[in-house]
Amino acid sequence: MTSNYERLFVRDMPSCAGEFTSEGEQAGLDLPENLGEGYWVMNPSVVPESQINMSHIWVHPTEEPQHWVNPHVHDYDEVLIWTGGDPDNPEDLGAEIYMDVEGERHIITTSGSVYIPAGTVHCPLGFNRVDRPFRFSALSLAPSYLSKKSQK
Repeated sequence: MTSNYERLFVRDMPSCAGEFTSEGEQAGLDLPENLGEGYWVMNPSVVPESQINMSHIWVHPTEEPQHWVNPHVHDYDEVLIWTGGDPDNPEDLGAEIYMDVEGERHIITTSGSVYIPAGTVHCPLGFNRVDRPFRFSALSLAPSYLSKKSQK
């Protein structure tokens, strides 16, 4: 049986490596070694009708602080999501993340998310420690992922 909607399913997530040049993937800047490969969960490259894009990456344990993402801004709203990997205690992230929003530092130790309105400078983002793997996703409310390096 042929489905009219099979084209809307993503069954093979493509890598999104190299897509985040304003946030830290610039030539010569090493990414933290504790990052898994990033994948597009949804993007117009995999579902042409998509009006959003969403990436997903596993973050692995590290005892050393790690800087990941540089300050930047988008012309669209974004939601960043971090989810702990312990199904018996889903609120415990198993890590300590730091993230700045408009220069204000936030420390994150529980599963959760943050809404970033368009035009809001956010990051740096990094890890003070990661005790066990967790998932990190970025949902951009726009069909293409674009950012500008922050001048602040």
